[in-house]
Amino acid sequence: MKIRPAVRFAYGLQRIDEPAAPGEPAGGRLLGVLSLGIPMNGAVLDIFEGTRRYAETLELNRLVLLDRAESNAESWFCSKAFKAAALQGIRGVVAHSDPQPRTRQTSDGPELISPGHIGHVYVAQDFLYLGRTRPRRLTILPDATVLSERAAQKIRRDEVGHKGAARRLTNLGAPPRQAGEAGARWLTRALEEIGATTIHHPGNHRYARSIGRRRTRLLGTAYPAPRAAPSP
Repeated sequence: MKIRPAVRFAYGLQRIDEPAAPGEPAGGRLLGVLSLGIPMNGAVLDIFEGTRRYAETLELNRLVLLDRAESNAESWFCSKAFKAAALQGIRGVVAHSDPQPRTRQTSDGPELISPGHIGHVYVAQDFLYLGRTRPRRLTILPDATVLSERAAQKIRRDEVGHKGAARRLTNLGAPPRQAGEAGARWLTRALEEIGATTIHHPGNHRYARSIGRRRTRLLGTAYPAPRAAPSP
């Protein structure tokens, strides 16, 4: 099951000198995608003075480019996308970078799908660094996705939406819930069966910037941006 963010605006980076591949939009070969949308917690947008959530401020919730894109493509693409979003009334963008590597379990063994990153591209785009989100414990499923605490709570308490949350686990090989079995008991059994792991996450890096001609002031405190540790 793929978890998709709530998107308001999506932009594609295409090479017009190459034909689009099957399933890609017309106009050229798709090299990257950037989307702006609704964050899980709307309060992260309240750092822009005098703005309205979602109408004027959004989260950069996806930024993906193929490896063969030119070295400056990422910054160029962000700049063009932000200009387009500003024309739609967007005045502020927040972004998060996850430094935690993610590994997916496959029939051939572990597969690294994300090495983690600290957000250098945001610094290059004049984002201010606002520190980290709060540390937390995460339940990592075999497909490298996270079972959120809210989803786990739905299962434990049989709340609305618990069937969909449980289906994610059964799709990964968890045993079906037995008749009369408490949700909390089944969740423990299911996570153990599929080999889910629990990690301590130090928190994502937070960034924000104003866009467009009518700039707005950031209310948060800015700090020096993190740097990658030098290679040994």
